[in-house]
Amino acid sequence: MRALSKINFKIIAHIMGLLLSVNGGFMLLSAIISIVYKDGVVQEMLLSGVGTVCFGLAVMFLTRNHRKEIQKREGYIIVTFGWVFMSLTGTIPYLATGAITEFTNAFFETMSGYTTTGATILTDIEVLPRGVLFWRSITHWIGGMGIIVLAVAILPLLGIGGMQLFAAEAPGPGGDKLHPRITDTAKRLWLIYVGYTLAETLLLTVAGMSFFDAINHSLSTLSTGGFSTKNASLAYWNDTPLIQYIVMIFMFLAGTNFVLSYFAFKGKFSRIFKDEEFRSYLIFIVGLSVIAAFVILWQSDITASSISHPMVLGRVESTIRHGFFQVLAIITTTGFVTADYTAWTPMLTMFFFGLMFLGGSSGSTAGGLKIVRHLIMIKNGVLEFKRTLHPHAILPVRYNNRAVDRPIVYNILGFFILYMLSFIVGVIVFSWLGLDFKTALGGAASSLGNVGPALGDLGPIDNYNGLPTAAKWWSSFLMLIGRLELFTVLILLTPFFWRNR
Repeated sequence: MRALSKINFKIIAHIMGLLLSVNGGFMLLSAIISIVYKDGVVQEMLLSGVGTVCFGLAVMFLTRNHRKEIQKREGYIIVTFGWVFMSLTGTIPYLATGAITEFTNAFFETMSGYTTTGATILTDIEVLPRGVLFWRSITHWIGGMGIIVLAVAILPLLGIGGMQLFAAEAPGPGGDKLHPRITDTAKRLWLIYVGYTLAETLLLTVAGMSFFDAINHSLSTLSTGGFSTKNASLAYWNDTPLIQYIVMIFMFLAGTNFVLSYFAFKGKFSRIFKDEEFRSYLIFIVGLSVIAAFVILWQSDITASSISHPMVLGRVESTIRHGFFQVLAIITTTGFVTADYTAWTPMLTMFFFGLMFLGGSSGSTAGGLKIVRHLIMIKNGVLEFKRTLHPHAILPVRYNNRAVDRPIVYNILGFFILYMLSFIVGVIVFSWLGLDFKTALGGAASSLGNVGPALGDLGPIDNYNGLPTAAKWWSSFLMLIGRLELFTVLILLTPFFWRNR
């Protein structure tokens, strides 16, 4: 191949070293948790962190004389392989401490963490050492806003520009910026992200959670991940509604475009409610939650068995809360669980399955297709009827009172087709690997959408431990392409990507 000569491999390796050093730094932070709680794995966590940091620094040192230039191809390679190498080294704390003994399971758990999917192979979470539990949650938090955005904020220290990295990683088609300089955008995003995490931790602690549970669930909520410190997830606190309401608020914020949060802090509230995606996101959540709550209330046997409460008003409140919580958890792809929605009715099972394809807002930490893509596809579909009647009329798709360029519309339509093809292939492969049809459907939709809980044997009260080894690797691949929005990963599999232009 003539190809590879023009790809700047030294800068790729240098940034890989940077990312691994950051990864090791978070392992050392987890080791501090082990020290504080004396969980018996301090040495293993320290060695994991020190080893990863040293390896990353060594790679950076060996590639220090690199050409400080990142083109689009380097950006895509760095983003994809950055996620893979972070996941590979992220298995070390699990394996070193014996929390997970098989490499396949450790890689699955780590990829699920970084991609903020929240699917787990662990059957008893509560027996894990505190340092390992914190590491598990911190993988969510790193992946939530994007390890690449974190690197973009650091790259100026190395004299490297980061626009190509941000373009390759930034979720959704939205192109809003908080600041003309990409590094300042990354810093503002992380400031909001950290602020929300600290605020939720404080509120959950005040509401009755222990500080350790509060910080872990805050890390999972803001990243729309779903890892919990309890086997029952948020159902553990079903008798403490305030805790679940706090989590619901921050799930909503995490599924909202973070640019709008910035506008809110600046007092520009009109910018928020003028945003079509936000209005649709709000309408979808409220409308779909009301439907879910109404169906649950209508089915008295569900109310009596799954969401029991001695008082009528309490039962109504509990039903509405569970309906809203589960709709929010699936739409924002957080995946927390307060009840087994697959045990309610077949209609609600399919209802929540459909929500897995909705997704949160662009520019949020949520996975899925994203609301803005649905809006533009619907608008374009309606316009096709008008174009049929008026073939010579110029009828552009309008979003936020601006015409959307046709290439963007084509990109979104192409993304949707590729997403659905990936889902279909995902189901076929899962079925070929031995999963029943319902489980294969749910597993493919949940893995690709980074949701977590699925259907069948992968439902809200089950886990992914029973999957065959090959199915775990396939699920990990679907998580990766779903988190990086398909094109970033799949373009590396095309021959023309590696050719000179």
